[in-house]
Amino acid sequence: MKKTIIFGAIGVALIAVLAWFGAKNSKSPIEYETENPFKTNIVRKTVATGKVIPLEEVEIKPKVSGIIDNIYVEEGAKVKVGDLIATIRVVPNVQSLNSAQGNVKTADLRYNNTKTLFERNKGLFEKGVISKQEFETTELNYNNAKEELRNAQNNLDIIKKGSAAGMGKTANTFVKAEISGTVLEIPVRIGNQVIESNTFNAGTTIATIADMTKMIFEGKVDEAEVGKIKKGTILEVSLGAIEKKKYPAKLNFIAPKGTEENGAVQFKIKGDVTLDDEFFVRAGYSANADIVLEKKDSVLAIKEALLQFDKKTEKPYVEIKTGDQVFEKRDVELGISDGVNVEILSGVTIKDDIKIWNKTSKKEEEEKENN
Repeated sequence: MKKTIIFGAIGVALIAVLAWFGAKNSKSPIEYETENPFKTNIVRKTVATGKVIPLEEVEIKPKVSGIIDNIYVEEGAKVKVGDLIATIRVVPNVQSLNSAQGNVKTADLRYNNTKTLFERNKGLFEKGVISKQEFETTELNYNNAKEELRNAQNNLDIIKKGSAAGMGKTANTFVKAEISGTVLEIPVRIGNQVIESNTFNAGTTIATIADMTKMIFEGKVDEAEVGKIKKGTILEVSLGAIEKKKYPAKLNFIAPKGTEENGAVQFKIKGDVTLDDEFFVRAGYSANADIVLEKKDSVLAIKEALLQFDKKTEKPYVEIKTGDQVFEKRDVELGISDGVNVEILSGVTIKDDIKIWNKTSKKEEEEKENN
């Protein structure tokens, strides 16, 4: 009797274990979700980093060396051509000053001598003592001597003061705006010494003026992308200082020579930026430009995440649903991609159900969590 009970208990236990395994094995296999191809527009872009700068920017330099005597504008001021920027007090060179003073004395002596001779010959001519030709020669010498004295005096004044009598606001000591625009920078102060611009010296910059209504984007693109862009390409420029705002620009320059930076060859590009009145764009703002390399409208596409790649051939493929959780491998030919969606040239149709190979169904995920 006891043996019968023991064997009966063992039998019941075996039946329970077999039932548990059967229930576990009867669970459905992993269920994968699917997606269909779709029609969309795909734009392939690259990004160029750079800044926005004025198209016209002029450095104003003095025509004479000296000391800044006064400054009449401030940074940010708007000026027109001919507006007075600053005045310069000339500090004369001792050697040039001595030479000019000597020339004035020489010219003065000659002038006084010819003046005396002229006045004397004038009286003699009026009395008929000398000929008209002799008198006219004396008068010509007198007028020449008077002009030489005036020139020598003017040269002395220019060396001492930077200007001569009668020059007014055209004197070299007056520094004026050469273009209309905004004063970006005044790197000098009253009392600073400045050097004139000449063949041997670039001169001291007194002010920098730019037309802020005409701005350009200046940036760089990688050598892998430069061959895919051309003049006239439309850019979308985003400024670091102005959020959620993009300015259209037109590419007008691509450098013929690249420069190596951190092991990569970069090419400088420039584009005319179209501004509006919503924000004031300052010179030197950092900027990024989106450049459209290729664009296709209404093409058959799938998400790049659906692609798989053969380990041996590295060719792309997808898995197409042919039955209940039954999939077959299908090679595909790819077109352009924007990093999220990729164009499908061949291999699938818009009605195909493509396996999301890295995502199972919600039911399966819930069961995993419960277990």
